[in-house]
Amino acid sequence: MSARHLFRTSCKGVLPAAVVGAFLVASTAALARPAPESFAPLVKEVSPAVVFVQTERQAEAGNRPRLPFPEGSPFEEFLERFGNPNMPEGQQQRPLRGVGSGFIVDDEGFIVTNHHVVENADDIEITLDDGRTFSAELIGTDPQTDLAVLKIDPQGDLPVLEFGDSDAIEVGDWVMAVGNPFGLGGSVTAGIVSARSRNINAGPYDDFIQTDAAINRGNSGGPMFNLDGEVIGINTAIFSPSGGSIGIGFAIPSNLAQPIIAQLKDSGTVERGWLGVMVQQVTPELAEAVGLEQPRGALVANVVPRGPADEAGLEQGDVITSFAGAEIQEMRDLPRIVAGTEIGRGVEVEVWRNGSEERFQVEIGRLEPQQAGLQTEPQGQPDTAADESLGASLAAVDAATRQRFNLSSDLQGVVIVDVQDGGPAAEAGLRPGDVIRRVDGEEIEAPQQVADALSEAASGQRSALMLVERDGNPLFVGVRPRA
Repeated sequence: MSARHLFRTSCKGVLPAAVVGAFLVASTAALARPAPESFAPLVKEVSPAVVFVQTERQAEAGNRPRLPFPEGSPFEEFLERFGNPNMPEGQQQRPLRGVGSGFIVDDEGFIVTNHHVVENADDIEITLDDGRTFSAELIGTDPQTDLAVLKIDPQGDLPVLEFGDSDAIEVGDWVMAVGNPFGLGGSVTAGIVSARSRNINAGPYDDFIQTDAAINRGNSGGPMFNLDGEVIGINTAIFSPSGGSIGIGFAIPSNLAQPIIAQLKDSGTVERGWLGVMVQQVTPELAEAVGLEQPRGALVANVVPRGPADEAGLEQGDVITSFAGAEIQEMRDLPRIVAGTEIGRGVEVEVWRNGSEERFQVEIGRLEPQQAGLQTEPQGQPDTAADESLGASLAAVDAATRQRFNLSSDLQGVVIVDVQDGGPAAEAGLRPGDVIRRVDGEEIEAPQQVADALSEAASGQRSALMLVERDGNPLFVGVRPRA
């Protein structure tokens, strides 16, 4: 395993961190602010509203190997406190306990933390900065953004934190983190914003603030502050070879979190906008193939029948360049913006189609859960025809190829049987089982049509735009054929 790891920053039992699988930012100009002589006044102002989250759940016997701690090890005290989830099957186990951080956002007792801090918890206990403890109710969680909202029954007034504008924070600005690293209680660290809009492949809506302020296991769910004492991020993950801080931490921006938190407070669930398209990144080859001067936007690989985009007139092969007035520079920008759009709202969508910009009015729908299809191993061996310009062996879609590659009965086109190492098909990411449905807009029914279309592209010294189907999903691919 590589030494590079991303860790969620909660502590759960003796294996406290879970390995993490990475919004269009419009920053505003701001005057540079020097580091304060001391962070003490800010700490005194905000710390009372930062809480210690402790969770408990029943362990499953025998689900992990015993840890190799020798008798008399200092870890024995840790195991006495938090329990040992590694007891052999059949022996009674202590409950698994985890720790994290959170902060109060409402004087009615609402608390924000991370989803992974409270995931599968049977009991949740909140300890305030003044030592008061409360049993917390889980109001709702959103795994896709790793956010959760808890509620306690307050006894008297509660200190409350305010959210700030995370879009206004700039790389190089000072930030401060307060939390509960390793269950040690309230701890304060400071640093700068190292980067914006980081994608760490944690989910479809990644837009993290990166900081060098020390964030460790147990800091999860704690707030990141600007120098005005406003919450501009929720600490959630670190990049580390060992699980300890090396100065690369990540926080969910407040502007992304606030709408999610508001929905969780109100209903315990999150509803997201839905456009009804499957999109992919526009590579340099795809940009060349569709006539864009540079890669930008989100290429529509498929349009859901009778979905919002279909009803508005969007088509497969369109490149979405703007949504509701926001420029789409990369494919990952679009899902975040669509998800945050009010359901039922009409928005203007700009697309690049056939060499020019077109505009459509789309009424946003509600995103529903979707199921993935099943795959089976191919069988059989068809006759093939080699296409040298593509660097792949092609065959017609017939009974034999349908059986071998598990293709649907109504699928038409040419199937890729084999891909040559280092050829144009391999460089474009094509693989056996892909079905070529169109090349440069022409419907494909036979291997010779592919060869003819690629020959025309090669003579023009340009990439060809292929529409292929892979595992039941359409995918556009830009291929630069051999001359």
